Amino acid sequence: MAADQHVVAVDVGGTSIKAALVDRDLRAVETLREPTRRTGEVADVGQIAELVNRLGAGHDVVGAGVAVPGVVDDELGLVRTAVNLGWHDVPLRAELEAATSVPLLVRHDVRTGGLAEFTVGAGKGAPDAMFMPVGTGIAAAVQVDGSVLGASGYAGEIGHLIVDPGGATCGCGARGCLETLAAAPAFARRYAERTGRTITDAAGVAGLLSTDPDARAVWRDAVDALATALQAAVTLFGPSIIVIGGGVAEAGEALIAPLREELLNRLQFQRKPEVVRAALGQDAGRVGAALLGWQAAKS
Repeated sequence: MAADQHVVAVDVGGTSIKAALVDRDLRAVETLREPTRRTGEVADVGQIAELVNRLGAGHDVVGAGVAVPGVVDDELGLVRTAVNLGWHDVPLRAELEAATSVPLLVRHDVRTGGLAEFTVGAGKGAPDAMFMPVGTGIAAAVQVDGSVLGASGYAGEIGHLIVDPGGATCGCGARGCLETLAAAPAFARRYAERTGRTITDAAGVAGLLSTDPDARAVWRDAVDALATALQAAVTLFGPSIIVIGGGVAEAGEALIAPLREELLNRLQFQRKPEVVRAALGQDAGRVGAALLGWQAAKS
């Protein structure tokens, strides 16, 4: 491929869409960000195509990658459901390729971030690895023997593993899912329930860890819940490294160190993985989508 060729990377969210023109060294040459356009409750697929075409104007664009939340069949490029986009059974890859004339791949957003971390980030070089962003929700990308597990879009929903059967009701309808204890909104909610005091977010709880025993208790419960879920994941998939990302991981070793210690203490015969913070942060989606774009160019 010529050195002046580029791909377009798109990260689709419920509130905004980020897109970038990316070179072969995965550097963003130009970026765009727009509020997600909707018709009623349904996000407009045409907006994604417009962004790809706008960034590609005047450039030799040979591929594009699109990261999408929800249940996404990576192989088919089919969004089975994306609640925050109002999509159900949307053949996204086919629609976007028709509208852009650019070879294109579509992948679940967490598996896209995982691709980035496994390829050029904290999990680089590990054939057996796991990426778990802890943010508004919790999901995972799992790589086994060099292949990321997709299961037609249904793999990786670790946030809905039951860790506290008598616990709070999750948005999914089950009780005691990991997200009810360890997703970002759970920190503020559980701190308020415990103390009657309002706090903004998980970062606010983290900021009180050195002085407030209630903050430490909420944090400890979240760490225990994450360790429970990861113990199951390690037993099932045997990763040699677990990469923790998402907004809650911005707390750094305040989260990673106790989680690492708790998980390793629980493991017996299982492989004991490294537990590290993600290297790419907020760039993981863009980098992963760019890698998809270069894969599409070669297919």
